[in-house]
Amino acid sequence: MKKYDYIILGTGPAAYQFIKLLATQRKSILVIESGLFGGTCPNVGCEPKIYLDGAVQAALLSRQLESHGIEQAATINWSQLMKEKKERFASWPSETRKNISKICDVVSGSAHFIDQQTIAVNQRYFQGNKIIIATGRRPHELSIPGAKFLHDSSDVLSLNKVSEHVTFIGAGYVAMELATFLAAAGSQVTILVRGKHVLRHFYQKYSAELVTRMVQRGIQFKFATEATCITQLSDKYVVELNQGSSLVTDYVVNASGRTSNIEKLDLSAAQIDYSPKGINVDQHLQTSVKNIYAIGDVTSQDVPNLTTVAEFQSHYLFNSLEKGLSQPINYPAIGTGVFAFPQLAQAGINPDSVSEDKDNFEIVEYELSQSSLYAGQKEKGLLTVVYDKANYIVGVSEISTSAVNDVNYFVPIIGLRIRKNEWHQNVLPIYPALADKIEGILR
Repeated sequence: MKKYDYIILGTGPAAYQFIKLLATQRKSILVIESGLFGGTCPNVGCEPKIYLDGAVQAALLSRQLESHGIEQAATINWSQLMKEKKERFASWPSETRKNISKICDVVSGSAHFIDQQTIAVNQRYFQGNKIIIATGRRPHELSIPGAKFLHDSSDVLSLNKVSEHVTFIGAGYVAMELATFLAAAGSQVTILVRGKHVLRHFYQKYSAELVTRMVQRGIQFKFATEATCITQLSDKYVVELNQGSSLVTDYVVNASGRTSNIEKLDLSAAQIDYSPKGINVDQHLQTSVKNIYAIGDVTSQDVPNLTTVAEFQSHYLFNSLEKGLSQPINYPAIGTGVFAFPQLAQAGINPDSVSEDKDNFEIVEYELSQSSLYAGQKEKGLLTVVYDKANYIVGVSEISTSAVNDVNYFVPIIGLRIRKNEWHQNVLPIYPALADKIEGILR
């Protein structure tokens, strides 16, 4: 039985960053991966998504500007776009494995715990002084009759041809973004929303506004609606709904959420605590077992499941285990966005959470459409800023065609605790550009 200083389960952004940091320490390392090397983000998540988003945003913006200086709006050749996407990303898993293999030992296969220091994979056993669980998340499986007919986000991100009618089950990041893509490429799209709201972690005023604008482009939403059964009808599918009705569609996407990859790990064999939300960790990312840690989306921590957060945890854990850092993890200002059209983005405090606390917070909304940068656009941009009683900017939410970049401008302002007037006194951005639009608000 070979022994290692570290055994790392997974190769996604959290694990990959941690592996690269460990490479400087001359440690013996074993990495075990059961799926695509590199994990979700570079293979079937944010990287291929943003590649497709580039074309979709350009096409939708041109349609918005049609008859406002643009004579003919762009159309999307989905098959060509997907072909180029596949050519770009096909080699990433093998290249990632090659890079990791230069640093440490690598084994492909599904791992499970034997005890608190022993891992089994492919009927081989390995021991680690420290074990890092970074197995990430996968699409949540729906337990309804006909679930075998469902597709997930990975399927959509490799879809060679768009269907005439696509139905999404769920209304989170995945559904709102992929629905935008497919509708822009020519599909009729229906989104089934279990509750009354979409994107519940975002400022609900802007989430509702996003729905309104998507509806204006022909995307249909059915609220308080659940799929109860799916049956095949010739080359189409019938989706039975909880309201007693049904709809006929060509392609059904399960976008009902994501769940932690833990069921095959046999965590109980190592007495590791976990919940339906993932592996429980303390403020040092340690599990209930002192030599076992968890990082990335697999944890149950109440933080956004983002690549940036996973990599931040990797740096923290490396400094904790190898550099003697004793302080608990302290998360910085975190920006997050939805790459729909228009975009939705936020950082810091959500206005919904402090709307009733008028003694300590001021919530101010700004209309962005008066900027010259919006000339010819039909849709207005809206920005809401949350100020605390000391006049610090502590939160921002925006809906616009440039919301992601705009909110990124605010992340350092929130994280570095800069007052509104201090920013104006010390920063003069390029004019006329997106940053200048925001700088005007901070006067």
